[in-house]
Amino acid sequence: MSGIHTRVDTEPQLAEMLEARKARRSKPPYIPQRDGDVTALLQSFFAKEEPESQVGDVARIGGGASKEQFVFSLAKPGGEKRRYVLRMDALEGITETSREREFEILKAFQGVVPVPEPIWLDADASHFPTPAIIMEFVEGVTKPETEGVSVTGLGTVLGDPLRGMLAPQYFANLAKIHNFDWQAAGLEHFSAPLADPKQPTRWLIQFWKELLEQDAVTKEPLLRLATQWLEDNVPDCDNPCVVHGDYRTGNYLFDEESSEVTAILDWEMSYIGDFHADLGWLLQPVFGSRIDGVFRASDIAPPEEIIARYEEASGNKVDPAKLHYFTVFNAWKSYILVSALGMQAARTAHNHQDVLLTFLAATGPMFVDELARLLMMEESQ
Repeated sequence: MSGIHTRVDTEPQLAEMLEARKARRSKPPYIPQRDGDVTALLQSFFAKEEPESQVGDVARIGGGASKEQFVFSLAKPGGEKRRYVLRMDALEGITETSREREFEILKAFQGVVPVPEPIWLDADASHFPTPAIIMEFVEGVTKPETEGVSVTGLGTVLGDPLRGMLAPQYFANLAKIHNFDWQAAGLEHFSAPLADPKQPTRWLIQFWKELLEQDAVTKEPLLRLATQWLEDNVPDCDNPCVVHGDYRTGNYLFDEESSEVTAILDWEMSYIGDFHADLGWLLQPVFGSRIDGVFRASDIAPPEEIIARYEEASGNKVDPAKLHYFTVFNAWKSYILVSALGMQAARTAHNHQDVLLTFLAATGPMFVDELARLLMMEESQ
């Protein structure tokens, strides 16, 4: 019947986000925030939150294809001065996420793994122009200073001995994330997909399928085939866990002198689901390195070693069939990120990083090729 809308069969909080983003599509172009305007916004915000404190040293943080980010200092009466990071939504970006969920998951993992502490939240944009989160600034780098000018996380080369020093932390932190007792954590902005064993991944697929349908710039036949395959082959998930959603080299900070991981970043795509999804993501070729014929996922280790060391650290047994499923899913998801969401955000001028988004869209054919290879493997079996 006309006029009746059927809500997407996905996590309720994500379904609300899908509806809200439709209303933003008709808005005028997004104007990036100027440093002076951000300074004024922060000063007026802290005039209420931290009276008599002084905002200073406001500077834009480079990178990021979805949020505007600024670092600033806050000097409180008595001389205490600390640095913080402001993350504000653009109208659209390469992902569709919630600042409430990001704030909540960061709070939940305090003391579990190294993460920035979220301090203030403006979920409904009552003060800032768009939803925003302010968290502590953590010292560290995402790649060696000598590594070059590659986009963070894309083909980063850690090299030895740094690789060997980071690897144990890499596996230990991922194990802690997946073994975290999320049901005891009281995550109010996350729904428990416990109705049946397929619900966690069914919700996931439907969310990304809707994003593809909303934002597809071109009709890619192979994406339709991959979507159908993913829907037809949803695996059981008997023990849902927190999935980081973007766990890879480039999304953690480390101290170059001590090689200690200081913070795991970019939790905005986290959800409750199957741990194989994180493994399938970090194993993607685009995030790895190939040196002297050896491929290392996230430049940490070859895939077989990644799986063995993850199993040892976590106690979770990796199912090859499920890992293959989420390898297909992540190639499909990556295409949606760069060639649908990213391109649409650039096309509508709803993001401050339109040049970067257009650049990333050039990787779309690579993910189509990967999907073709993976689906052909299915046909040959």
